[in-house]
Amino acid sequence: MKKKSLKLAAVSLLGILALAGCSGGKEVASMKGSKISEDDLYAELKKDPQTASVLTNMIIKDVTENAYGKDVKDADVDKEYKKVEEQNGGKKPFEELLKQNKLDVKTYKESIKGQLAFQKMLESNIKIEDKDLKETWATFHPKVDAQIMMFESKEDADKALTEVKDGGDFTKVAKEKSKDETTKKDGGKVTFDSTMTTKPEMVYVPDQVKEAAYKLEDGKVSEVVTAQNMQTGADSFYLVKMVKNQKKGNDYKKFEKELKEITKQNKLQDPTFQQKIVGEELEKANVKIADDDFKDILAPYLPQKEEKAKKDDKKEDSKKDDKKEDKEETTESK
Repeated sequence: MKKKSLKLAAVSLLGILALAGCSGGKEVASMKGSKISEDDLYAELKKDPQTASVLTNMIIKDVTENAYGKDVKDADVDKEYKKVEEQNGGKKPFEELLKQNKLDVKTYKESIKGQLAFQKMLESNIKIEDKDLKETWATFHPKVDAQIMMFESKEDADKALTEVKDGGDFTKVAKEKSKDETTKKDGGKVTFDSTMTTKPEMVYVPDQVKEAAYKLEDGKVSEVVTAQNMQTGADSFYLVKMVKNQKKGNDYKKFEKELKEITKQNKLQDPTFQQKIVGEELEKANVKIADDDFKDILAPYLPQKEEKAKKDDKKEDSKKDDKKEDKEETTESK
C-alpha cells in the first residue's frame, strides 16, 4: 500500500530548526574522532535555501498567532479538523494518516489554528468600497439552475443533442449517457454563478458552459459547447439546459451582499494583497533578524523598509568616510 503524505509546511525541518535554535551547542551525534553539535547542524542547515523559507514561515506564523490567535475559537478549529477528517476517510483512517506523517491530532489542530489566524488577519484588513463592487459586478452573474451533460467526444455530444431535439427527455439522456459522474445520477442538475461555487459541491462547470447557459431562456438547450478538461487538458463537450435563469439587470445594489462576499474571497486569494498585509503586520510586530545570514529574508514583504535600511547604512558609511577625510586633512595641515 502506497504511503500517503500530507501537504504540511516542512514539519521535519521546522522541528530541527526549533532544536537548533536552542543555544548551547549540545552534541547531536558522535563517532570515532569527531562529533556533530547543534551549532554544527545549524551552520549546515543555513546553507540550504529551504531553511530561509522555513524561518520566514515561522516568523509569519508567530506574528500572526500572537496578534490574531485569540480570535480563533476552538469550535472553529474542531469544525475544520472534522472536515479534513471526513475527506480522508473518517476518524481512524485519518489518525493513521497523521501517524504515517509523524503527526498527531493536537499538532494538526495547531496547524489549523495557525491557518485560521492567518485568515483572520487578512479579513481584518479587507476594506470594500463601491469601486471594488463595481469591478466585481463587471464579471458577475447571479445563480442559475441548470442541467448539464458532459462527453469526451463531440460525436457522442452530437448524438445526445439530436436525441434531445427529437423529443428525448434531457434528464433521462443525462442519466444514461453523460460522463459527469457527479451530476448524471440526478439528471445533470447543477446550480452555479460566476464564481467557482456550485451545487453539488466540487462540480466544475467551465466558463464557456456558463456563458452559453446565461444566454438561454428557461427550458432551452444549448448547442454543443467545447471546453478544456482541467485535469487532462483534453477537450470536453457539453450540453446545457437552462432550468431557471436569473437575469443580471443593471442595478448592482440588488446583489450587493453577494458582490461583497465575492470581492472578499477574491482579496483573500490575491497573493499581492496577502503579501501587503503580511508586510504591514511584520512591521507592526517590529521583527528583527539577529542572524546576518538571514537579514534579507523579509525583503519580499518589507521592500520599503529594507531599502530604507540600506540607504541609512550608506548614509552612515558616507558620514564615517567624511569624518575620516576631515580627520586626515586636519592631521596633514598640522
